[in-house]
Amino acid sequence: MPSFRTGKVTELIEARPGLQRVLVDLGGRVPERAYVLTQLTGGVEVGDPVVVNTTAVELGLGTGGWHVVHWNLAREQWSEAGPGHIIKGRYTSLQADVGSAEERHTELADVVSIEGMPVVASSLHSQVPAITVAIKHVRPDARVAYVMTDAAALPMALSDLVAALRDRNLLDVTITCGHAFGGDHETVSLHSALAVARHLEHADVAIVAMGPGIVGTNTRLGFSGIELGVILDAADGLGGRPVASLRASFADPRPRHQGVSHHTLTALTVATRCRATVALPSVGGDAERRLRADLTAAGVDERHDIVAIEQPDALSLFEDHALEVTSMGRPAATDPILFACAAAAGAVACSMPKDPR
Repeated sequence: MPSFRTGKVTELIEARPGLQRVLVDLGGRVPERAYVLTQLTGGVEVGDPVVVNTTAVELGLGTGGWHVVHWNLAREQWSEAGPGHIIKGRYTSLQADVGSAEERHTELADVVSIEGMPVVASSLHSQVPAITVAIKHVRPDARVAYVMTDAAALPMALSDLVAALRDRNLLDVTITCGHAFGGDHETVSLHSALAVARHLEHADVAIVAMGPGIVGTNTRLGFSGIELGVILDAADGLGGRPVASLRASFADPRPRHQGVSHHTLTALTVATRCRATVALPSVGGDAERRLRADLTAAGVDERHDIVAIEQPDALSLFEDHALEVTSMGRPAATDPILFACAAAAGAVACSMPKDPR
């Protein structure tokens, strides 16, 4: 069950479109961190009394370790007209009219193909920067779209990584699908998000991944990253070129995520029906042998096309673009294989022919 408390805003830490980060006095020794999703509740100012949802902090969650401002008690009402009739967060007290690209762009009405566009699917939000910088390194003129699914955080405004990539002109357009919201385009489904990327934004490559905050339960099927299979099948069904980014690590202390993560192996076998391209980074040595062995043991090499490629150096590219990237609380430099896998997927996507299949 959720937990709520009241307090007073003591400081505005930072703000960007859709998001404020603030400190709130909740009666403790020091003010506590909270964020405001201004698209849902409007903004706050120092001194405003607010209701905050404290559930994530009380549960000790990492990515979600902030309070969330639920309502500003300084106002009796607030409204902001939306662009259409499509509501996200439906049937909750925070449902919001965000509109959708589908209802505004009649040219999407009969679209059923993305015309061979490569679609890079990842199960981790932290891999998005590595995929992006690799694409832009290999093909600087490539137009790159990021589609954020609703498998984790719903507000795109929460992603510091997306904000940084946009500031550096590394992502050309953002699209939120399902109940995720806050992209340049709102869409009802993943399939239509890919259609928007190709037909409205003329993307050369689409990257699809959830927002911050992947959920896992230490079971084979109970993790939000299983959507990797859905993404790959959607790309294939629309006539695109599905490319899978491996989740792999030698820094993660959990055995199930060492080598190729069981998340990836399950998604590529149980949850994927199409034959996708699986990018394998050419890292050499024992690490590459372990990755190949894990894929073979799970039968991924029989179900999909594994393509080894010399990937751009993601860590160097992060430095070149002044990007601070972490995953599971670890700096990128401590887990280079994870980002090498993502960079390889970006490079593989760039190697695919431009002509529709």
